[in-house]
Amino acid sequence: MINLELPKKLKASANQAHQVAAQIMRPISRKYDLAEHAYPKELDTMAAMVEGLNDSGAGASGAALGRGDAPSVIGNANGGNMSSLMNVIETCWGDVGLTLSIPYQGLGNSAIAAVATDEQLERFGKVWASMAITEPSFGSDSAAVTTTAVLDGDEYVLNGEKIFVTAGERSSHIVVWASVDKSKGRAAIKSFVVPRDAPGLSVARLEHKLGIKASDTAVLLLQDCRIPKDNLLGTPEVNVEKGFAGVMQTFDNTRPIVAGMAVGLGRAALEELRTVLSDAGVEVSYDTPAYNQHAAAAEFLQLEADWEASYLLSLRAAWMADNKKPNSLEASMSKAKAGRTGTAVSLKAVELAGTLGYSQRPLLEKWARDSKILDIFEGTQQIQQLIVARRILGKSSSELK
Repeated sequence: MINLELPKKLKASANQAHQVAAQIMRPISRKYDLAEHAYPKELDTMAAMVEGLNDSGAGASGAALGRGDAPSVIGNANGGNMSSLMNVIETCWGDVGLTLSIPYQGLGNSAIAAVATDEQLERFGKVWASMAITEPSFGSDSAAVTTTAVLDGDEYVLNGEKIFVTAGERSSHIVVWASVDKSKGRAAIKSFVVPRDAPGLSVARLEHKLGIKASDTAVLLLQDCRIPKDNLLGTPEVNVEKGFAGVMQTFDNTRPIVAGMAVGLGRAALEELRTVLSDAGVEVSYDTPAYNQHAAAAEFLQLEADWEASYLLSLRAAWMADNKKPNSLEASMSKAKAGRTGTAVSLKAVELAGTLGYSQRPLLEKWARDSKILDIFEGTQQIQQLIVARRILGKSSSELK
C-alpha cells in the first residue's frame, strides 16, 4: 500500500497557503483580472508572512527549491521542492496570476537554487528573481539563445532582448540566460543574476495577455548591461561534453512546480463544476458505473481521474528532486500531463456549466483563460512529449527532433 498522506509539516504549510488563497486571493481575483498590470498590493502582507515562515524554518520559498531539507542520512525526505509544490497547488487554487505575483517567489529563484554556489545562495537567497530565457528569435529551443555575455575585467557585459519575462518589471533581480562564447554552442550558455538597477537593463514594454493578467509579463532590453562576474551562476568553465545541462537543471525543479499550478487550478475548476452540477440536480456517484450516470456526471469522473494522475505525477517529480534522484523524465511527464489536464478540465467546466460558465459570475471562464499558459511556459506540451520520448527511447536531441 502506498501512503500518500502528507507529513504534518507539509500539511500545516499547505493549510496556511490554502487560507491565504481563500481569504486573500479569491476575493481579489476578478479585480486584478480586470485591472491588468495593476500591482496587487494585498500580496505585500502575504510576502511578509512567507518571509517570516522561511526565517523560522517553517516554510519554503522559491529560493529553497532543491536546497531544503535534503536527506543527510539514507531514507526519504520531503524538502523544499515538495513543500513548494504543496503551497503552489493551494495558492493556484486561489489564483494563478496572483501566485506569480507573490514577491520573492519568482521562477528565477528556482534557477538560483538549482545551480548557485553556497556563496551565491547567501547573496541571492532572499531576492525576488524572475527568469529571462525566451527571445524574439526562438521560443521552445532553449539552446538557441543569442544574448551574449562578454567578460570585461571583473564584470560581464550582457547584450540582447528577452521576451515574456514573468514578473519582469516587479522583480528585484532577473536570471538571464546568455552565451559566453557562441562558437562553442549550447555548452556556453550560462545563467546570470542581473539586479534590477544594473546599468543597461530596461523594460521595453508589458504584454497584454489572454490570462494571468494579475502577473506582469515584460520585454527586457540588455544594452551593454554590466554585472559583477561573480553573478554568473555556477561555474564559468565551458564543458562542451556536458553541454548546458547545468542551466537545464533549472527545469527539473520548475516543471513540477508549474505542473502543481495546473493541478491547483484544475482542482478549483472541478470543485466549482461539481457545485454547478449539484445545483442543477446532477449528482456524481463513485458507487455507480459512469455509463449508468448522467452524461455530465460521467464527464466529471473522467476529468477527475485525469486530474488525479496529474497530481500523483507532480508529487513523484518533486519527491525525486528532494531525494537527489534524476527526475528530468518525471518532471516533463508531470508538466505534460498537468498542463494538458488543467486546460481540458477548465474548458470542459465552462462547457458543462453552460451560460453560467461562459459568464463572469463565477470564475470558470477566467480559469479557462489562465490555464492555457500552464501548458505553454516552462516548455510547451510538444516539447515535454519530445523530452519524454527521448528519455524512454534513449535517443539524443540530435537523433530525435
